[in-house]
Amino acid sequence: MSPLVYNIVITIIGIAYVFTVVGVMDFLVKKKNFPQDISRKIVHIAAGSWLIFWLFFDDSHWSKYFNIAPAFIWTVLLIIKGLTADSNDEAVKTMTRTGDRRELLKGPLYFTLVMCFMGTVYYKTPLALTAMGVLAWGDGLAPIFGKRFGKNKYYIFAEKSLQGSAAFLLFGFLGAILFNVLFYETIDFGFILAAVIISTLVEAFSPKDLDNILIPLIIILAYFLYF
Repeated sequence: MSPLVYNIVITIIGIAYVFTVVGVMDFLVKKKNFPQDISRKIVHIAAGSWLIFWLFFDDSHWSKYFNIAPAFIWTVLLIIKGLTADSNDEAVKTMTRTGDRRELLKGPLYFTLVMCFMGTVYYKTPLALTAMGVLAWGDGLAPIFGKRFGKNKYYIFAEKSLQGSAAFLLFGFLGAILFNVLFYETIDFGFILAAVIISTLVEAFSPKDLDNILIPLIIILAYFLYF
């Protein structure tokens, strides 16, 4: 099998993975009354973890950049759905907080754009692995913990909680470590810890829906200042 064909096969599997997650969550929300806020974050975490497929791409061929296909497809779909979808659309059901399709043009769209950026410009770098670990797992789980256990609230540009911020710090660190360990035998704990701490502070100050942009931006800045 040629590198091109091989990478196309891996790409198709990656696309199937993302669409399967969205489909399963859509089924659970519509048929089983699964909480919409949790389904949204499961999709968020699963989508951000798509980079595990980087392990299987043949980097000797330019088609390795097909890795962003799931994110690119969903970028186009989110724009279309954010402008035209009805309330029963699977993306509206699984990726929005309130069922308003226009939410798809905010946080979810920013997230897929970041995926495209990391999968091309910073493909397989510690920067991308750290940023996506923090964004997928830290930012994915923080709202769930904050909503259910967040007794100590604070408000800057949006309401947050100390418990949610603590979850962001913990799971963002674990997610970043996990992704880095999958790709490298030696990892820089100092950079990862610094990136996660700074990201936690930025997330605490982030207006609603902008954290998906601000978190990777601050990690990029931290990367160049650290190294």
